[in-house]
Amino acid sequence: MLRRFYKFYRQNFLPINGALIGLAIGLAFHFLGIIATLFLALCTFVGYWIGRQLKKDRSFLKNLLDKILPPGSYR
Repeated sequence: MLRRFYKFYRQNFLPINGALIGLAIGLAFHFLGIIATLFLALCTFVGYWIGRQLKKDRSFLKNLLDKILPPGSYR
């Protein structure tokens, strides 16, 4: 049974994932509202971007904080 489900998912993963993402966005609009959902999407994007930058350069966050805060204030 589980193998059949896994095989079905592997063959149709894009439509299934698209439907799940659409469901999540629709539920977020319904329960949170448009502004809160857009803020959540913005925070998710910023988190993804920071994570991608950290993957490239481990000292990215330290350099970013040095630009924003006075040097050495977060250590």
